Amino acid sequence: MARRQNGEPIAYIVGQREFYGLPFEVNDAVLIPRPDTELLVELALERLPPSGHLLDMGTGSGAIAVALAHARPDAAVSALDVSTAALAVAGRNASANGVHVTFMHSDWYGALGNEHFDTIVANPPYIAAGDRHLSEGDLRFEPAGALTDHADGLSALRRIVAGAAAHLQPSGWLLMEHGYDQAAAVRALLSAHGYTDVQSWQDLAGIERVSGGRR
Repeated sequence: MARRQNGEPIAYIVGQREFYGLPFEVNDAVLIPRPDTELLVELALERLPPSGHLLDMGTGSGAIAVALAHARPDAAVSALDVSTAALAVAGRNASANGVHVTFMHSDWYGALGNEHFDTIVANPPYIAAGDRHLSEGDLRFEPAGALTDHADGLSALRRIVAGAAAHLQPSGWLLMEHGYDQAAAVRALLSAHGYTDVQSWQDLAGIERVSGGRR
């Protein structure tokens, strides 16, 4: 009760949060999965070809990767994160939910070599430095490096868009979650890098939450 009165999220106190119908261990090394992110999972499932290869960038708790691997046992799912503590949580979540995910310790594309994927998904840090939301509610307790890029909120998204083409199969999709007011900027990034079918999708609140394009 004292922890809750101090504002600590219930998910951290009980150590678990449901996402896409599955239970996930969470602690202060990872973000708490949010229902809004299920849109990213649904869009990826629609676009991943049979027996396709998918990459989840900045996997955190592994929620996106594990949910996709659970829904699509035919797919080869890989996931990366720069945080070894987050990867430990993600690995336990994959095991607990009975799926196989190939986890990699990598600063974005650094450890991928020449590997290619049919679909790349990402929910990167996209809150701008100094945003008041960082000092409010649950965000006060979540890992800052998973929330903010310590810049304008678009720096991680820029890196992902710039590097994805080198690791996407022809006609492969790049799908990214972003902030409530970033859809137009992300679409512009995708178009500037030559992606086609560039568009944004709304979450259940009617907010453009995910944008993507095809190589």
